[in-house]
Amino acid sequence: MTSANPVEDGQVRLTRYAHGGGCACKIPPGELEAIVAGLKSPDPGATGAPAGELIVGLDDGDDAAVVRIGGDRAVVVTADFFTPVVDDPYDWGRVAAANALSDVYAVGGEPLVAVNLLGWPRDRLPLDLVKEVLRGGLDVAREAGCHVSGGHSVDDPEPKYGMAVTGLADPARLLRIDAARPGLPISLTKPLGIGVLNARHKATGEVFAQAVNTMTTLNRDAARAALAAGVECATDVTGFGLLGHLYKLSRASGVTAVVDVAAVPYLEGARRALGDGYVSGGTRRNLDWVRPRLDPGGFGEDELLLLADAQTSGGLLVAGEVPGAPVVGELVPLDGPHLRLR
Repeated sequence: MTSANPVEDGQVRLTRYAHGGGCACKIPPGELEAIVAGLKSPDPGATGAPAGELIVGLDDGDDAAVVRIGGDRAVVVTADFFTPVVDDPYDWGRVAAANALSDVYAVGGEPLVAVNLLGWPRDRLPLDLVKEVLRGGLDVAREAGCHVSGGHSVDDPEPKYGMAVTGLADPARLLRIDAARPGLPISLTKPLGIGVLNARHKATGEVFAQAVNTMTTLNRDAARAALAAGVECATDVTGFGLLGHLYKLSRASGVTAVVDVAAVPYLEGARRALGDGYVSGGTRRNLDWVRPRLDPGGFGEDELLLLADAQTSGGLLVAGEVPGAPVVGELVPLDGPHLRLR
């Protein structure tokens, strides 16, 4: 789990204290679905049923839970945390916060308040680094207009950080994973390639400002633009890669998603990192999971790995057009597999 040399040139290499990094550390999607199968809240009206109406929950793997508490108001709740994805503690805090807030934006909500989730090997890593991690998270939350108040910490062999976030949404204007329909374009609001660049960073210490900038950019403006355009279906692209999240969306909506491979944008250096072998285990597991549901259209393994690349704090995947975002495919009536490349 730990490198023999977690300190280089006087800098603590946070990524060397973790077995993986960012959303690439997620439990594989197939395993996760088996774990949560059958777990759901009590039926409304049942004895012991909670107050409010759960309108987005576990059924299709949406990005956050949404509970209606009034005619035009709903509460959005989510949590996200992970091991270091970059070595700079301040940047790691920013990335983790942007990633946690993204789940609120991905269902059409606005974040209201967050609490920190922190695991820290207090006998192995200096505590002054923790302050930088928390400062990074606080700065991104401030940018989002979201309060941060306290949280929870544990002494942990691996450093971990994230947030539990509560937001508000209009239940009549949600972005749901099951609301796609044939005839809609597919838009992607951030380029891919974060995973392979982060894998290279972990292995070599090279810093990729383009990846950090992408990961720390809030999905707020993209979500607001999608709602303003009348979009009803979206998800964010994180640990299961573009193909994994697009499969979940197309399966929940009962459609086939056709990806125009040449239209998918990538960060500078992503293809080079892939060619040099910097591919996470999470990316390979993503591809293994979607392969039986995918018509690859003759594209080779390298292209498939990039499309399955495990992203951290990626963009929104939208069933509809978002101003300024590239259209990377279309949704068609379900015909064979849920995913098709062309």
